[in-house]
Amino acid sequence: MSTLPNLKSAFSQLISTPSISALEPEHDMSNHSVIGLLQDWFSELGFSCETPIVADSRNKQNLIARLGQGEGGLLLAGHTDTVPFDEGRWSQSPFELVEKDNRWYGLGTCDMKGFFALVLEALKDMPLEDFKRPLTIFASADEETTMSGAKAFADSKAIAPDYAVIGEPTSLKPVYMHKGHLAQGIRVIGRSGHSSDPARGLNAIEVMHKVISQLMKLKQHLSENYREDAFTVPYPTMNFGHIHGGDAANRICGCCDLHLDIRPLPGMELAELELMVLNYLSDISKEYPGSISVSTLYPGAESFAGKADNPWTKLVAELSGHEAEVVNYSTEAPYINKLGCQTLVLGPGSINQAHQPDEFIGLEYLTPTVELIKKMIYHACIK
Repeated sequence: MSTLPNLKSAFSQLISTPSISALEPEHDMSNHSVIGLLQDWFSELGFSCETPIVADSRNKQNLIARLGQGEGGLLLAGHTDTVPFDEGRWSQSPFELVEKDNRWYGLGTCDMKGFFALVLEALKDMPLEDFKRPLTIFASADEETTMSGAKAFADSKAIAPDYAVIGEPTSLKPVYMHKGHLAQGIRVIGRSGHSSDPARGLNAIEVMHKVISQLMKLKQHLSENYREDAFTVPYPTMNFGHIHGGDAANRICGCCDLHLDIRPLPGMELAELELMVLNYLSDISKEYPGSISVSTLYPGAESFAGKADNPWTKLVAELSGHEAEVVNYSTEAPYINKLGCQTLVLGPGSINQAHQPDEFIGLEYLTPTVELIKKMIYHACIK
C-alpha cells in the first residue's frame, strides 16, 4: 500500500523540516531530514537514490534520484535549503504550512522546497514503466549560500541529460538567461588618534571616500561599456550595500569597511570583475601602502546564458504559454548547464515572495505546475 503523501501533506512535511543555510555556523542547519523525506518518497516510486555528502558544506547532502535507463532524458533540479527568517516579522510560524487567502504560507513554499512536492504529485499519475529515457531529480545543498551542492554535482558528471529545468519561482515563465553575482568587501586600515591633530593619524573614512570615488568610475565604466538589451537592467550593476567606520566623532577613524555587490552580464567572468576592482584601486593602494585590502565576502555565482531559440526553450515556452525571458537574479543554472544539457529555470510562485517574511505560494499555481511538469516529462522521457 502506498504511503506517498498527498500534495498538501508533502508541502507541510517539507516546510515543517527546517533546512536553513547560513554562512555563520550558529545559524546554519543540516539538510539531512529534508533529503531523507525526498529519498523515501522517490524511492517508493521506483527511483534509484544516492545521497552523496557535499565537500566543505558542514556534512550536508545532495540527492540524486534516477528512474529509467539509457542516455539523455530530463533533469528536474532544485535546492533543499532556505534563507534564514526574520524574527518577529512573520504572522505565523515559518515552519508551519498555513492556508489562508487562497495561499499556502511557510518558509520554502515558494523558494523552493514546494517544487519537489509538485514533482512528486505529477509523477503519481504518470506511466513510469513507459519511460524511454531517464528522469533524474536533483536536490541540492546550500544554494542560498555557496551553491556548493550544484557545483559538486556538475563536477561529478554523474549524468548527461538532454534537458534540465530548475524549479525556482518564475511564475511558470521559462528563463533562459540571467546575471551573475559577486560580493566583495573592501577594508581601509588607517591610524587612529585624537581629532584635534589630524596629522598624527590616517583617517580611514577619508581614504574610503577616495576608494568610493574610484569605484563610482568603475560603475560608470561597466554601465557604458557592457550591455545586453534582453535584460530590463541591460548593464552590469554595482551596489554599495554596507559601510561602517569609526567609533566616535572626536577620534580619527582607524578602520572602515565597505561591502559591494556587482551583477555581471553573461560572458563576464567573476575573476575579470575582481581584477577590475583591484586595477581601479591600484593608485590609492600605492598612495597608502598596506592600508587597503579587498576580499570576497562569500562565493559568487556565475552568469547563465542559454538560447531563446533552441528546441527545448521553444517547446517549454509553448507548453507553458509564456515567452522565454531573462532575469536579473542568480540560480544554479550555470552549474547545471555544465552537464551539457539545454537548461531552463522555471517554477511556480513569484520571485517577489522569495526571501520575504510570510513567504507564500498562490494555490492557483498548483494544478498548472503539476500539469506542466507532466508535459515536460512526457516530451523528454516518453515521447
